[in-house]
Amino acid sequence: MSDDDEPFPWRSRAALLLGRGALQLLARTWRFRIVNAAAIDDLRSAKRNFIFSLWHGQLLPLLWHHRDEGVVLLISEHRDGELVARAAESLGYALVRGSTTRGADRALISIIRELQAGHEVAITPDGPKGPAGKYAPGALIASQRSGAVILPIVAVADRAWRLNSWDRFMIPKPFARVTVAYGNPTNVLAATPRAASEEAPRFEAIMSDTIGKAGG
Repeated sequence: MSDDDEPFPWRSRAALLLGRGALQLLARTWRFRIVNAAAIDDLRSAKRNFIFSLWHGQLLPLLWHHRDEGVVLLISEHRDGELVARAAESLGYALVRGSTTRGADRALISIIRELQAGHEVAITPDGPKGPAGKYAPGALIASQRSGAVILPIVAVADRAWRLNSWDRFMIPKPFARVTVAYGNPTNVLAATPRAASEEAPRFEAIMSDTIGKAGG
């Protein structure tokens, strides 16, 4: 991230997320660079269900990049999640509401059903309240129980605003270059949900390696 990152006011974020027109005007100026596109192309060619794993702070450019693809997105039920939910629905995402702290059991069951039905699911394993970059067990348990692989995905922008929030939520500036990088599809190796949750450090390291591929 460049040195010209700066805090972005909450009211401006709300206006951006609530206004599809404003988001489109901004996002259409972004220039995307894709790293390791073969990772997702191969999964889709093989018709394999999978889980996008992305950090909460990088959500906005990734929502735009994968818009109108029918991805199912896990969104929390608290106020901040409502803003993201409205933006996501306007971009063609299906939603599962809940998180690791609110509606967890119901959300996990819904995610597993979506994966078993052959759908792609996106989860922010450090959401909705952090700590940033720490892998909560939801995505790992969903992978273990459904057999779906986890596909790491990260976004790095050369110029961006950052919110004064726990995740330093990133909003690329007009005409920013946004690098989207995919990691290698990875299986959860555990035989039980409890053991799956213990793989969190391994997947945090995989996410860090993927950010390195993006130049972040």
